[in-house]
Amino acid sequence: MKRSMPVKSLLGLGLLFGIYSQTLRAATPVIEIEIRDHLFYPSVVEVPANTKVKLLIRNLDPTPEEFESYPLNREKVISGNSKVIIFIGPVAPGEYPFFGEFYPGTAQGIILVK
Repeated sequence: MKRSMPVKSLLGLGLLFGIYSQTLRAATPVIEIEIRDHLFYPSVVEVPANTKVKLLIRNLDPTPEEFESYPLNREKVISGNSKVIIFIGPVAPGEYPFFGEFYPGTAQGIILVK
């Protein structure tokens, strides 16, 4: 009997931790960006300051593109007709440019952190 008490306590703590971690995942803002005709839509994305953000980037073009941001230290190739998830933050308020490495003349954008 003495052993069942700690097991129940551990199970209770595990349940609470599971609920807490699901709440944290649900609280992460998701920002959707599309790539069409070698352009980012929207080209200006506003995100909250000091918050981890999930970027869901869909490449609707048949050719690959690369999401690149030097200030955010992110670089990810996105195959044609596919999607990727990139996490950023938490970051301080400011403007963080990003571009498409394969079409840098047209595929440009800014993440505006407020």
